[in-house]
Amino acid sequence: MYATLFNHSLPTKIFVLLLLLCCLLQPGMAVSSTSKDQDYEVHIHAGKVSETIDFFKSRNFWGAERHNEDLDVPRIIMAVTSNRWETESKNIEVEVKKEFFYRAIVPMVLLSNELILKERAEIEVIVQQRKAGDKINPKQRTLLDVFAEKYGLEETSDPDKLLSQLLERIDIIPPSLALGQAAYESGYGTSRFAREGNALFGQWTYSGDGMKPKEHRASKGNYGVASYRWPFESVRSYMLNLNTHNEYQAFRKNRATLRAQGKQPTGLELTENLDGYSERGMEYVTTLNGIITVNNLAILDQAYLRDGPVTLAVGVTSEQEIAEVEAKIEELRASGELDRVIREMNLE
Repeated sequence: MYATLFNHSLPTKIFVLLLLLCCLLQPGMAVSSTSKDQDYEVHIHAGKVSETIDFFKSRNFWGAERHNEDLDVPRIIMAVTSNRWETESKNIEVEVKKEFFYRAIVPMVLLSNELILKERAEIEVIVQQRKAGDKINPKQRTLLDVFAEKYGLEETSDPDKLLSQLLERIDIIPPSLALGQAAYESGYGTSRFAREGNALFGQWTYSGDGMKPKEHRASKGNYGVASYRWPFESVRSYMLNLNTHNEYQAFRKNRATLRAQGKQPTGLELTENLDGYSERGMEYVTTLNGIITVNNLAILDQAYLRDGPVTLAVGVTSEQEIAEVEAKIEELRASGELDRVIREMNLE
């Protein structure tokens, strides 16, 4: 779909493919495998839109007429994608293009939120213990320190203050909001940044190794668009950005207020706090609201993941690539390298 990993050079793409596969596979096969940390399946296909749609259909996850009913979502992660999407997307109906994009992204959004909620649950346990008068034990203190660093919070000797701050930051991003921003920022997966670097949300970086815009503005500094090894990494980075950056304090406070009122935060309730995401300001918010409303994305704020293993969907573009994978796969399987990469993908 929206890019090969890193770039379009064959050696790099093949290397990543090899790291993701655990046994000899042919196009169209799905093999159940178990790493040390995660049950998962690997599905290889030729990367055509039609084949990916057939795969979605086989998982009961396709059909525009059922869009409003598809609240149970399979655990499909588009791990490696072919470069056909740029050209094929020009030759399919707009509604099919949108449906394809949203169905490819929503499982990754839901899985990212699921992982965030697991962290939040750990904090909530400690909060309840504190309310009961219990002290924080050393193991819990270490956990809080880890979360504080991850979510960009300063050290404090007041554990209750820290718990409150963490609860404000460790929370989900409504799927409708994430999907709307991904569609807007990546042009439904067709932008150069999405194709070359799996960048679905147009996040800037000043590290010096970002992808440079064609019309780079020197007045903005040495910026670029951050690239990612796989689409799921882009989704998780986007969520961490909204949950940590100072620009989105109002977003987090609004979400926390809704939580305190016993409400599940929705995309349309939080877009007003994202005027700082784009230089377009409130015009950006208006456009984002339009994308969510016109495409009926709000229904997905109630979606949930089905039980079962994660499926890593891998799209390739030629028989030559499959042959190279087959030639190298045995040594990588024997080395245990696959387990390391699965851990890096943070699928649990």
